[in-house]
Amino acid sequence: MDTETAYNQALDYLYSFVDYSLKHASELAKADFNLDRMFALMESLGNPQNRYPIIHVAGTKGKGSTSALCASALIAHPERSRRAGYTVGLYTSPHLEDYVERIQVNGVPISHGQLVELVEEIKPHVAKIEKLTTFEITTALAFMAFAKYGVNAAVFEVGLGGRLDATNIVTPKVSVITSLSYDHTAVLGDTLTLIAGEKAGIIKQGVPVVSSPQMDEALAVVERVAKLRNSELTLVGRDVKFELVKSSL
Repeated sequence: MDTETAYNQALDYLYSFVDYSLKHASELAKADFNLDRMFALMESLGNPQNRYPIIHVAGTKGKGSTSALCASALIAHPERSRRAGYTVGLYTSPHLEDYVERIQVNGVPISHGQLVELVEEIKPHVAKIEKLTTFEITTALAFMAFAKYGVNAAVFEVGLGGRLDATNIVTPKVSVITSLSYDHTAVLGDTLTLIAGEKAGIIKQGVPVVSSPQMDEALAVVERVAKLRNSELTLVGRDVKFELVKSSL
């Protein structure tokens, strides 16, 4: 079988599961969101997500671009670039044109052939667990890929919310929360306080957290959760400031 045929079959397999990204808000509200399935799947796979340091990014606005910026900064860091073989993984969603854009190593999507190999590897593990979703399986593929290809660090963007997102099984080196506002209210809640509570769910015990400037209502929640979990909070614009000195495409 040629690679492209196998790739299309792999995509058909992934899309054969529930894909909440294609669901209406009313269906999302009734969805069974929890981390039990994800923990079970990763346990079956040997917990590859624990083999490299992770930056975990949640938020309403700018989380994708912030994730990409974090990955680019790690790749371009002078000390890192001098080290032969230093690699950085990036997991984002959704993709623009090609599914493999979601899983990148040093800014380059994995190949179609690599995705096919990963899908074949994960199939027997998926078969053990009921009601897995497309996003959960894809997230697991990213965890597997970065372990398999030996990344030195990885950046993971939250898909939906934070607290119950499939990516939230990690204990990162740092958590990042970008600007918070109203989104997915059928799932996350209809107030900024509730939404911020879901997003702040990525803050882990003792793990530093960096936040974009926030509206007072959202900031109060982030500060409360950070304090509760003994996580040092750095608020951009208050604790640190930056100045754009040059920009380039």
